[in-house]
Amino acid sequence: MAAKSTREDLIDVGVELMHQNGYNATGLTDILKAANVPKGSFYHHFGSKEDFAAAALERYGMREREHAAVFLNDTTIPPLKRLRRYFGDLIRIYGQKGAIPGCMMGRFSLEIAGESPQLRKRINASFDHWQQTIAAVIGQAIEQKELAVGTDSELLAAFVLNSWEGALLRSQAAQNNASLEGFMHFVFDELLVKRPKAKVGGKQENR
Repeated sequence: MAAKSTREDLIDVGVELMHQNGYNATGLTDILKAANVPKGSFYHHFGSKEDFAAAALERYGMREREHAAVFLNDTTIPPLKRLRRYFGDLIRIYGQKGAIPGCMMGRFSLEIAGESPQLRKRINASFDHWQQTIAAVIGQAIEQKELAVGTDSELLAAFVLNSWEGALLRSQAAQNNASLEGFMHFVFDELLVKRPKAKVGGKQENR
């Protein structure tokens, strides 16, 4: 296996440091020290710290897409079971017992998205892709009659993703996984279920 390039090594270091400490608290000196490269090497590959952060966000998003594919692309497992397993594994990784709790995109959204159009665009594109990935699985659940025909997969995926990010943020404040456990219960035991329709003419129909 070929050795990683200086650029690739810098990005990997940046993902870890910025995920853990955020954008503002991660200084150039911290990055250079962790990657063991001189300042000139950094500016050879990146025009600014903002450009570097954009590359780190792209790397983080790529890793998350690969992680999602492992769970969500296995069509031998029913769609909603896949989705439950996926979010359960996200809790393992990003919950309070994970190596670095919390979501890097969520952290950046709060910290820097309002100040940097470049990073805001990158973050929003990653969230959009994530939502579409979840929507595709929900769409499969509708096709396989796990959810009612007529369910809006995009709207439901947006709600699930937004609820996940909110629960993850709350878990950071509380320093426990209670909000994440609540998310799992509500989403998979209350929301993503096929409900019976009200009785019409003495006959009950599914919705």
